[in-house]
Order: sequence, then structure tokens, then C-alpha cells
Amino acid sequence: MRNIEMRKFDANVEQLSTIITSARAEERAERGLQVARRLTDLAMRIQQKGLSGVEAAELLRQEAERYESEAQEALH
Repeated sequence: MRNIEMRKFDANVEQLSTIITSARAEERAERGLQVARRLTDLAMRIQQKGLSGVEAAELLRQEAERYESEAQEALH
């Protein structure tokens, strides 16, 4: 026999939906800022090191792989 206590609570679905929507928007904004900062860092590195177009493209490809890997980790 399972020892599960069932609790009932009243929740306003509209309020919960608003809270979830707000949290999602804040998370998207934070991720956007992080990506913008990372792109700025990459641009500065490309400029400072005088990378060629091919080298800059490779750096961007590596960064894209990093983001893809992080996204897949978050899904699993």
C-alpha cells in the first residue's frame, strides 16, 4: 500500500498562467542577454586577433556547436 497523502488546493488558473508566462519571458530575456554578451566577446576576439573570414567562420561554427550541445543536454 502506498503512503500518499492527497491534498486539495484551489488555484486560479489565470494567475498561474500569468506567472508561468512571466517566468518564461524573463528566462528568454536572460538567455538573449547571455547570447548577446557571448557574440560581443567573439566579435572582440575576431578583431583583436585579426582572424580571417575562414577563421571567424570556424569560431562561429564552434560556438554554434556549443549552443547545440547545451540545448540537447537541457532536453535530456
